[in-house]
Amino acid sequence: MRVIGITGGPATGKSTVTGLFRHYGAVTFSADEASRAVTGPGSPALRCIAAEFGGEYFRPDGSLDRHRLGALVFGDAGARRRLEALTHPYILRLLRSQIEAVREDYPHDTTVAVEMPLLFEAGLEGWFDSVVVVAASEETQVRRLQERDGLDETDARRRLAAQMPLQAKTARANHVIWNDGRPAEAASQVRQILGKSGPDPRNPGPYDAL
Repeated sequence: MRVIGITGGPATGKSTVTGLFRHYGAVTFSADEASRAVTGPGSPALRCIAAEFGGEYFRPDGSLDRHRLGALVFGDAGARRRLEALTHPYILRLLRSQIEAVREDYPHDTTVAVEMPLLFEAGLEGWFDSVVVVAASEETQVRRLQERDGLDETDARRRLAAQMPLQAKTARANHVIWNDGRPAEAASQVRQILGKSGPDPRNPGPYDAL
């Protein structure tokens, strides 16, 4: 089994590229989805967050107010590290179990792709046979954060500054996919990484025609 890590900066299009890997046959998982799963109602991780940060970061129904907590941690490095220390063990345990389930239940030549924004920051290169960094220009990242998350420019740039510089990530990558809005090029690179050539006639999709 081949395990590929997908990482990059905020709003570079990691989820889009992960979707391309899935479209072309990989089994995919996401650290963000795992985070939501392990912080569901009544979960141990959610109780830890409540004890550490207080009830003001929860909605009336008891669910986590991710927008409000995100505003805190992206503006306070200490708070961000505390949150990561609380949640990462649960997230990584779930992702590891998902990967191992594929190893046990799927054919030996299956490719798994895991979207993990903090892959390098968490020192998890050893999990993967290769690492793909999804990159975009800073201007593209800022614009996408403003459009996607409703941030102003100052907050958008604060999000970028909160993570490892994108240049440092690309320097450590096995593959770099530039995703500044050219989906056909990104799709072509994904197919090359997966060892495919040309469109798949059994599974044509929107990217094959671009």
